[in-house]
Amino acid sequence: MKVGFIGLGIMGAPMAENLLAGGHTLYAHTRHEVPAVLLQQGAIACRDPQQVANEADVIFIMVPDTPQVEEVLFGERGCADGKLNGKVVVDMSSISPLETKRFAQRINQLGAQYLDAPVSGGEVGAKQGTLTIMVGGEEATFERVQPLLALMGKNITLIGGNGDGQTCKVANQIIVALTIEAVSEALVFASRAGADPARVREALMGGFASSRILEVHGERMIKRAFAPGFRISLHQKDLNLALQGAKALALSLPNTATCQELFNVCAANGDGELDHSALVRALEIMGNHRVAG
Repeated sequence: MKVGFIGLGIMGAPMAENLLAGGHTLYAHTRHEVPAVLLQQGAIACRDPQQVANEADVIFIMVPDTPQVEEVLFGERGCADGKLNGKVVVDMSSISPLETKRFAQRINQLGAQYLDAPVSGGEVGAKQGTLTIMVGGEEATFERVQPLLALMGKNITLIGGNGDGQTCKVANQIIVALTIEAVSEALVFASRAGADPARVREALMGGFASSRILEVHGERMIKRAFAPGFRISLHQKDLNLALQGAKALALSLPNTATCQELFNVCAANGDGELDHSALVRALEIMGNHRVAG
């Protein structure tokens, strides 16, 4: 199949590589140069999103935020300027659910189908093809694209209509942020009390407190391994979506708001481009105590 991929960053590049490995022809575009590793494997570089839309039958988008998706779709020489009739646009970015519904309607008016399909699993999941993919759109369109999604992820779920995939991703980001915060508090407390945080983490991994975040991000906190798999600045963007949505729905999300404030502490101290596990830094600053190192 002729597949397009727009946005080849930390997540997008390995996802596109998995599509190539599946035997598909890949038309690629990104803000900078298409990575050499993709070109070496046969990817075809395109000058703009319009060319991607002209050439590919299914167009994937993986960019940082709502404005970038809108630019890719409807900006100058965007996908909407290309030949979209009968094709499918799949936005795998994490963006506003409300704007997603509007984008889908505009793409539908051009004769194309639209799926929102944000992901969870970070850089590791993108490289291993084990991402969780949360999909919003029509069932027939989902079934058409599902074999391609299966090259990039393992847990692939059609949530509902357009926008529902993005809503699910926002819910995911609430849980992830609150769990990182809980692990951070536990390890700061244990370390300040004089216990070995590495052994505390090891013990907790065998009990009811065990989680993937304790396993992976707890280790990052102890080893000070904050090279970004998912940056604090991007998680801040996702929690903004949660808090904006909560305001529109007349909901209170008090602990989500607290996590956002802790991310703000990190950003104010120059840590916004670190991995979101570095949220522990905010608690360390407030308590004047590092977990380790």
